[in-house]
Amino acid sequence: MDTMRDRFISTASQLLDDDPRLAVVLAEISRDGFDRAARAHPDRVINVGIREQLLVGAGAGMALTGMRPLIHTFASFLVERPFEQVKLDFGHQGVSGVLVSAGGSYDWPAGGATHMAPGDVALIDTLDGWTVQVPGHPDEAEFLLRQAAAGEDKVYLRLSLQQNEHPRPIGGGTGFTPVREGGDGVVVAVGPMLDNVLAATEGRDVTVLYATTVRPFDAAGLRRAFGGRDTADVVIVEPYLAGTSTGAANDALAGLPHRVLGLGVGKAELRRYGQMDEHLAAHGLDPRGLRERISGFLDG
Repeated sequence: MDTMRDRFISTASQLLDDDPRLAVVLAEISRDGFDRAARAHPDRVINVGIREQLLVGAGAGMALTGMRPLIHTFASFLVERPFEQVKLDFGHQGVSGVLVSAGGSYDWPAGGATHMAPGDVALIDTLDGWTVQVPGHPDEAEFLLRQAAAGEDKVYLRLSLQQNEHPRPIGGGTGFTPVREGGDGVVVAVGPMLDNVLAATEGRDVTVLYATTVRPFDAAGLRRAFGGRDTADVVIVEPYLAGTSTGAANDALAGLPHRVLGLGVGKAELRRYGQMDEHLAAHGLDPRGLRERISGFLDG
């Protein structure tokens, strides 16, 4: 199976052939994958080198001319390092584009903290008007990329090496998809966390909702999952900073007595970098850790 990043490269290269409005802007990362596209479209595949602020600024400049930029590098270099450019060059200037990250929270642990970005979605969440999408499979990543490339919105598409075994039908890609129904609370699994959540909740009478679009938050879908119940218990499992979406869930359930538990990557830096699976276990995001924490919350 190819990775989400592989699928981004192949899909974006095809889209460049089909849509003269599109451009790909790179900062060395994935440059080799776009060699053919760069030869075919030298004016629309731009590599700025290791200059991430320029990466975002150049993409925004293209957007000012009416182009639709697909701006790509690791999440830590796309959101965290050039955050001021994201805020001003896109938000303040009122233009749109598609930020496509790789690396997730800890896809390459050997790269250390400079290549880890568990806080990226929380940071984007401080800005107005961004759609944030977190696919769990390369097929979903392709669908969401095609949708974003054809649109007009500001989109952050977060790709990771962690992925579910099978893609899920995600409809228009904007709402939560029910995967399992039950009466003992609701667990929202974001993107690549779905398989672990399903394993962790096997045998429990819970509803599992699958989310690939987390902003805007599907408040109506979350409320709908509780039907006419008088109280609500919600667990949100995200592959980035724990608690990123608890505020949105609380707002969605205002007026209904409820509890919300946000599970995700902790704030403490793990300096024995190991492998991605070891980070998942250390943050309690493997099936065993999730089962313990979900059960403790729902049974408490």
